[in-house]
Amino acid sequence: MGRSMCSHLIKAGYTLTVFNRTLSKAQPLLDMGAHLAHSPLELASKSDVVFSIVGYPSDVRSVLLDPNSGALSGLRHGGILVDMTTSEPSLAAEISAAASAKLCAAIDAPVSGGDLGAKKGTLAIFAGGDEFVVNRLSPLFALLGKVNYMGATGKGQFAKLANQITIASTMVGLVEGMVYAHKAGLDVGLFLEAISSGAAGSKSLDLNGNRILKRDFEPGFYVNHFVKDLGICLKECQNMGLALPGLALALQLYLSLKAHGEGNLGTPALILALERLNNVSLESVAVTSSS
Repeated sequence: MGRSMCSHLIKAGYTLTVFNRTLSKAQPLLDMGAHLAHSPLELASKSDVVFSIVGYPSDVRSVLLDPNSGALSGLRHGGILVDMTTSEPSLAAEISAAASAKLCAAIDAPVSGGDLGAKKGTLAIFAGGDEFVVNRLSPLFALLGKVNYMGATGKGQFAKLANQITIASTMVGLVEGMVYAHKAGLDVGLFLEAISSGAAGSKSLDLNGNRILKRDFEPGFYVNHFVKDLGICLKECQNMGLALPGLALALQLYLSLKAHGEGNLGTPALILALERLNNVSLESVAVTSSS
């Protein structure tokens, strides 16, 4: 996702410096004219605004806050950190406080829309922090998608976590409906087409229904990362004294994929968990539908 997002900034004429722990992943951006930094600190020393989008909260902490190599250590006064990773709201608050102490600013701005949204520049961006700073960044955000100001520091992360909770239960409903339709003897492809224009229609159905039928589990968003997100959601629920059984069920089903070595598949692979539970397979449906 980060590569696609960076490409929009380069095409718009911005000077871009990039860092990636895997150099080969940065090469397409270097070919487009981006400059290479060998650490987040070096990158920040050459930048007014630093965007980060990594895997886990531990990665965010390392990339932004490490005193020896982190971006904040290299950022000049007045610089801005924008973390677009789905991470912990408490970490967003910690980053913001550390940035303020250095006369800088930090915005938590996780995104939704996956690899396709990143490529098309149509991501939903959930921004938390100083509204004035978010407005200053609006020309950059506009190249990546639609920014939604959610409130003070951490509110961007809370909004993204609520987004993931919604997606999780929607995905469970989608694959359960598909397994039920298959067991009932329906043409699952026709079933998906029929419900798409009714009350059961959803973005999840539009994006994932046919991918599931085609057994296309390439990761637009990794199961491993979704498990991480849902785990953060459950932790926040415990902090709030909130019971969300649908979230807990979805997490258990996705954890079962990890247990079967399927963590590097995309989230539509949830169908595999339901197939195993019910000793059925929709794989033959895909062959029939594509013939």
